[in-house]
Amino acid sequence: MKGTVLICCFFSLLQLQATAEEEGGDDFISVLRDRSHIDETLRLATEEKAGDYAAALERLRKIYHTSIRPMEQAYKYNELRQHEISGAEPTTSEFTVIMHGEKIRSVEGIVMAADSSRSFSPLEKFGQTFLEKLIGIEMPHKLLERVTFVDTPGIIENRKQQERGYPFNDVCQWFIDRADLIFVVFDPTKLDVGLELEMLFRQLKGRESQIRIILNKADNLATQDLMRVYGALFWSLAPLINVTEPPRVYVSSFWPYDYAPDTSRELFKREEISLLEDLNQVIENRMENKIAFIRQHGIRVRIHGLLVDRYVQTFKEKMSYFSDPELVFKEIVDDPDKFYIFKSILAKTNVSKFDLPNRDAYRDFFGVNPITNFKPLTAQCSYMGGCLLEKIERAITNELPALLSSINSGKQPGLSSCEATGCGEKPKNRYRKN
Repeated sequence: MKGTVLICCFFSLLQLQATAEEEGGDDFISVLRDRSHIDETLRLATEEKAGDYAAALERLRKIYHTSIRPMEQAYKYNELRQHEISGAEPTTSEFTVIMHGEKIRSVEGIVMAADSSRSFSPLEKFGQTFLEKLIGIEMPHKLLERVTFVDTPGIIENRKQQERGYPFNDVCQWFIDRADLIFVVFDPTKLDVGLELEMLFRQLKGRESQIRIILNKADNLATQDLMRVYGALFWSLAPLINVTEPPRVYVSSFWPYDYAPDTSRELFKREEISLLEDLNQVIENRMENKIAFIRQHGIRVRIHGLLVDRYVQTFKEKMSYFSDPELVFKEIVDDPDKFYIFKSILAKTNVSKFDLPNRDAYRDFFGVNPITNFKPLTAQCSYMGGCLLEKIERAITNELPALLSSINSGKQPGLSSCEATGCGEKPKNRYRKN
């Protein structure tokens, strides 16, 4: 099982070294600086125990598909995300996936999506135009046996997205949701922090712990200028990242050639080693990170389901025989506080006010998805499948923490008692009135 790193900065290093090894170019290697610390820092010679991770991953998938995804689909959670996020456009149009292969070769996006042995088949839903902008590069590098890198396009101010022919924001979100580590790379000679970056960090909301900032090409600036750029970057990013501890910033020059003369060579090398250690730790902890993220995702899906349920209940309570449905619901969605929509959710168990979505997003959400299309939670139960709310609460409270505990203790992750023996009892719906 591999991890995924989004917005990579190692592409030039891997590609150039692999090309040199394949062609046997001694003259080529001579222009590269010493990179012997890479294999040592990343422990590329260490063999991994794949069996335990494969079992944990299968268990995680089962929990997601049986306990979280049903509510996600029933209340169209992914469409809410689309209304919460909008805005950015790429400066270039290609998404590049760097992955392991027996030899250096490129793979077209349509081939990647059609190959069932890969994990990119869901990308077909974004259309053939996008697949033409997707390219894979395979190369025989030990690191790529453990992690896959995705290099996304840069972004600029929003323009007409239909000109692109594919939903750029949705594609970015697909990769973001599957990333174990996210590198946001800046060029200190072209530092530009504006609306497009704000939109990107809106998409990264909830993933702040996985973000790393890279100030690349640092040897192009004198030390005094570099310090000024570093300070300006922190000042600009502070309003965009609403966390107590800001992401780590790595300052170096990450291509494989020698640093420019009269620059902070030792500092840049230490920064590179520190980044590699960070990357290695994320790779080693990737299963724990995946479990934590799925649980965080489940909490948000649960809150969304509770909110939609509350909107549905309020709508039914306010409707009468002579009421105009559109006017009734417009009053509710325009002023949810008047009907205690969000406050009622905060009264539920384990709901933080900081996890509540933007209420304005629900105006757009229900504009596309009529309130009458949704059933209340009391109707979301079946004899065989159980109740959506009970299943997602069980996953958040018991199943995912138990899976995480089994990983940390080194035990083989197993099935829950019901899955192992088959409970065979009719689910109790504590939300339905008797």
